[in-house]
This record gives sequence, C-alpha cells and structure tokens, in this order.
Amino acid sequence: MKIDRMHHVAYRCKDAKETVEWYRKHLNMDFVLAIAEDQVPSTHAPDPYMHIFMDAGGGNVLAFFELPTAPEMGRDTNTPDWVQHIAFKVDSVQTLEAAKARLEAAGIPVVGVTDHAIFKSIYFFDPNGHRLELAADVGTPDMYRKLDDVKWEMLEEWSKTKRAPKHAAWMHDREFGASH
Repeated sequence: MKIDRMHHVAYRCKDAKETVEWYRKHLNMDFVLAIAEDQVPSTHAPDPYMHIFMDAGGGNVLAFFELPTAPEMGRDTNTPDWVQHIAFKVDSVQTLEAAKARLEAAGIPVVGVTDHAIFKSIYFFDPNGHRLELAADVGTPDMYRKLDDVKWEMLEEWSKTKRAPKHAAWMHDREFGASH
C-alpha cells in the first residue's frame, strides 16, 4: 500500500464559527464542509461536536472539532510551542512578505521572516492557540540533492548520539545567506 495523499488533518478549536471566519479572512481558505453529531461515530459515546473542514489548497484539508462539553483546551506543556505547528506552502517570498504585512496590520503578531536556507517562513498563532507557519521554498536543485544524499547518514548518527549531525552544516554558511 502507498498513501495517496493527506485526506485531512484535524485539530480542536474553541469556536467553530470564529475559526472558519478567521481562516477565511486571514488565509483565504474556503469553508468546505461541516458535520455535527450528538455522538461519536467511532465509539458511539454521547459527545456532541461540530466538525469543520477548510480547504488548505492542493487537495489538502484542515479540519477542526469544537467540543462544547469537553474541558477547556490545553496543550502539551512538555513540548515547546515552536515544535507543534501547521505549515502551509506559499508560492513566493513576495507572497510571504505580503502575508506578514496583512497579518500584522490585522493585529496578529508575526515572527520572521526566518531564513531556513531552503525555505523562508513566518510564524503566528490562530485564535485557538495553534502555531501556524507560512513557508516559501527558495532552495536550489543542488541544495535539495545535497540534503537528499545525506538524510540516511544524518538519521543514523542522530539515532546513536542525539546530537545534531553536521552533514548539512553548509545550510548555515553565509554562502547561502542563511541566518538563524
């Protein structure tokens, strides 16, 4: 079996309507579908929910559940905020910079533009506290080939040492304009 594509990724939201409106306004995502039930289909547990689906482009769907009877949303406090995030690809650095300006004009704090050598990105939070990233690829075919050539060696070294392998240290060289 080979996976065809991501069907959808689901997260929890505080307010389904607010979430739909925010993603439409700030990320221009279309509202695709809403499903509401009084019991969970897989477990048959009595737990009402609203399940909303947003078009994230390219056949990708971002979904949310509003769970009115569940305790208030929390997060994994053992995982830093920067680790768990949803990254969306945009077509250019110009689009990325324009999105940053629009988000900041709407009062949404933005981190970046951050240069990751093979892509540039910005980071911000949705109204549910989910960290989002917009990323624009800037890598060259040679850069991607170099990374592809060392991925297994890097993984093996990491597995043994739990220290960052230096196989791709070139990404941080001034030659490629990376700064972190």
